Amino acid sequence: QVQPVESGGGLVQAGDSLRLSCAASGRTFSTYTVAWFRQARGKEREFVARLRVIGGSTDYADSVKGRFTISRDNAKSTVYLQMNSLKPEDTAIYYCAAAITSSGYKYWGQGTQVTVSS
Repeated sequence: QVQPVESGGGLVQAGDSLRLSCAASGRTFSTYTVAWFRQARGKEREFVARLRVIGGSTDYADSVKGRFTISRDNAKSTVYLQMNSLKPEDTAIYYCAAAITSSGYKYWGQGTQVTVSS
């Protein structure tokens, strides 16, 4: 069983940076494709970034491309989301997910709140 735990959220001003972390127990965490999603108040959860386990390729939502970077440290069983040039519209709860299946991601964290003030 893998349980991702997010951290690093907070209140920042527009233009600032934050780095979110997602740590998970279990030796198998490094063998999973991982992703970040976010959900703003009153909106549906949306995809932010993905890091594939095979090849290490990445994908980003158009809204964050060029500003956010997903990475991982397998020795620490941790996935990161570096967020630069933050905008008020980036305000949301950010979730870490791992192990993609035909029906979606199998493991989800509880989320960490990011608030960007203008």
